[in-house]
Amino acid sequence: MSNNEIRPFRIDIPQADIDDLRDRLARTRWIDEVPGTGWERGVPTSYLKELAGYWSEKFDWRAVEAELNAYPQFTTTIDGQNIHFLHVRSTEENATPLLLIHGWPSSVVDFLDLIGPLTDPKAHGAPDAPAFDLVIPSLPGYGFSGPLTENGWNDGRIAAAFAELMARLGYDRYGVQGGDHGSFIAPALGRVDADHVAGVHVNALVTFPIGDPSDFAALTEAEQARLAAMKQFQDDGAAYMNLKGSRPNTIAQLLADSPTGQLGWIVEKYQEWTDQTKALPEDAVDRDRLLANVSVYWFTDTARSVAGMYYERFHDAEMFAPKGTVPTGVAVFKDGDYAIRRFAEKSHNVTHWSEFFSGGHFPALEVPDLLVGDIREFFGSLAQ
Repeated sequence: MSNNEIRPFRIDIPQADIDDLRDRLARTRWIDEVPGTGWERGVPTSYLKELAGYWSEKFDWRAVEAELNAYPQFTTTIDGQNIHFLHVRSTEENATPLLLIHGWPSSVVDFLDLIGPLTDPKAHGAPDAPAFDLVIPSLPGYGFSGPLTENGWNDGRIAAAFAELMARLGYDRYGVQGGDHGSFIAPALGRVDADHVAGVHVNALVTFPIGDPSDFAALTEAEQARLAAMKQFQDDGAAYMNLKGSRPNTIAQLLADSPTGQLGWIVEKYQEWTDQTKALPEDAVDRDRLLANVSVYWFTDTARSVAGMYYERFHDAEMFAPKGTVPTGVAVFKDGDYAIRRFAEKSHNVTHWSEFFSGGHFPALEVPDLLVGDIREFFGSLAQ
């Protein structure tokens, strides 16, 4: 067997695992709830209990499997690690190869509603739009790529693995899109594989001021609000990240043993990071899509690997290394997105910048039409 072999893959979770999930959910020991307490202290017990009941009794995992298995899926071994990916070729000639990189708490599920419009724009009402061949990997250690078999999988190593994946698939020139973790890894790909990356498109890009007083003086009102929201996140919303970045195995053990804990850990972020005009997470993201993502995390038993990725980033001396000079497009959505152009331009070759007045941290799930449109516009401009 060649180490470069690309192996066909289908998802088939054993029924015993599904039964075990339902049994564990039924035996949850619930915390009590003080009347009048909302989301300010975390997920309300009454809401989580109802959502867990839906997950156990009404959510159809087999339907998710069937939807994913309708697309070609594969695994291959890169740098000693199993890598799972969807590979969906366009119906159009001369389609642009495009690597889509998810983040946390996401998976390849996030991109399902993008596949049709990006690979077959004519069939989705955009006959003049560019078409793409899509490669959609599960991050190393995440989903059906996991769990990790060794430490050290930081952003640079993941970027190098994805560069090898694209080379292994025969793509000499390709684009990259990513959000959350993907907004770190996609620019890193532009640095480590600059000869082959045509452009990088990101959402949820993290940008920081460098202390130049003129930068602050020139901020628009919208940028000032975005900077204040980022400070609020750092002060009041980053505990999950600090815990995973410092003591990943401790929280991983809790998440690996309790599906209700895993559900609460993830759904809190759908509440806080989606469009804040929506009252509940499922008002912004389809409830079954949300639970499909949670199920992927649960069934693949990847809590340790997922938490460990934050530890690698927190201890990575190259985390803020220059990201390269490839053309970069940035999409900024209304909530859970703090990027500021003048800060982004310090580290990236920004050639395209879009700001949207809806959506949040999960645009592929919340506003897929807006994300698809921006991807088309950016990569279409590179072809001109």
